[in-house]
Amino acid sequence: MSNAQNGSSSSYSRFGLGTMAEQSQTFNRAMGGVAYGLRTGSRVNMLNPASYSCIDSLSFLFDVGMSGNFGRLSANGATETSRNATLTNINAGFHVAKNLGMSFGFMPYSTIGYTFANKSNVGSTYPADQKITRTDTYTGQGGIQQLYIGAGWKPFADLSIGVNISYLWGTYNHTVSQLYSTNGTTNTDFSSSTLIYDSDLSTYKLDFGVQYPIRISKQDWLTVGATYSYGHKLGSDVTRSHYTSQGDTTTYVADKPFSMPHTIGVGLGWMHKNNLLIGVDYTLEKWADCTAPSLGNESSQPFVSQKGLYTDRTKIAAGAEYIPNPESRNYMETVKYRLGFNYATPYTKVNGHDGPTEYRATLGFGLPLQTRRLGGRSTINISAEWLHRKPSVSTLIKENYIILNVGLLFNEKWFMKWKID
Repeated sequence: MSNAQNGSSSSYSRFGLGTMAEQSQTFNRAMGGVAYGLRTGSRVNMLNPASYSCIDSLSFLFDVGMSGNFGRLSANGATETSRNATLTNINAGFHVAKNLGMSFGFMPYSTIGYTFANKSNVGSTYPADQKITRTDTYTGQGGIQQLYIGAGWKPFADLSIGVNISYLWGTYNHTVSQLYSTNGTTNTDFSSSTLIYDSDLSTYKLDFGVQYPIRISKQDWLTVGATYSYGHKLGSDVTRSHYTSQGDTTTYVADKPFSMPHTIGVGLGWMHKNNLLIGVDYTLEKWADCTAPSLGNESSQPFVSQKGLYTDRTKIAAGAEYIPNPESRNYMETVKYRLGFNYATPYTKVNGHDGPTEYRATLGFGLPLQTRRLGGRSTINISAEWLHRKPSVSTLIKENYIILNVGLLFNEKWFMKWKID
């Protein structure tokens, strides 16, 4: 079973580049992560950079969020709990010129963090007081972080386009140790060993976005959004080192084995009377075309880059936000009530089988620091999520998490021009 490390407690982070971060912000995590068709001038929506073009010209936006999760992992009748916390996002946005906005920030891309062990008996003919056991311990840590800067521009009356340029960096470290013991004491008659996979990862990421709002009626707008992320190889090698207690060392290097997927996203956002917002998103990540490090031919190419270790990942998200009366002096009528759901298929394979499918249900609130009537625009966002990872094979680990998210969306008028009579 797994223990919390680096914001992750999932043993499935052992595969691929780790478990994918949700990459939502404090306002839309409670809406199931929908983003492609969301377009408001009071929030930074980094998942579709075309939305920056509508950022309020008088405001500076700053969004920071954290999450803590409490997990229950179970397999073959055994259970274990985990706890960890992580920074989920730092995003800033501001108006640059007419129909042009910019954003920059930080967000995790993937996480690696786990520890689990398997213990088995060696042979069956030893006396009871000489029982030999082998313990295989698996640990991993690392993951990928993302810094981005982006711009959104509205070149025509309704169409907006945008781009994010990101720098991704992180570490990839997995260790498998094998230890033999007799009644709890190390047995030196057998050769213990340690196997380490290690790399410092760095690359770039390009994300393009487009949005087109359509007026349906006097009180209704429908925004169509789409995004595309360019897939490419990572320019980082991975080293595989094998050490034994007898002093033997073997090292192999896989040449640039990892690659990033081409990703397409489409979504709709419907705004009614400025107090009801509903969004639906669909995302396709083309991981099946990507490569990863793998054991090859032991004699000629023992450690290589290989396809076939991934499968295409799809994600469907839906969410809603309701504000009873945004302009009311009654505080409770200005609270934003949110809910959402998303479903995602795996991108990794586990022992030849598809990895776990993810189900996520969310509920949250946006609590204004004061009502709009009194000039308040900043919001404290609070949400809770239930995340269930269901493996494709019943003997693998099932994971359930309760995730609590807290964030501050700072939205104040920094760019007003004051006039003195």
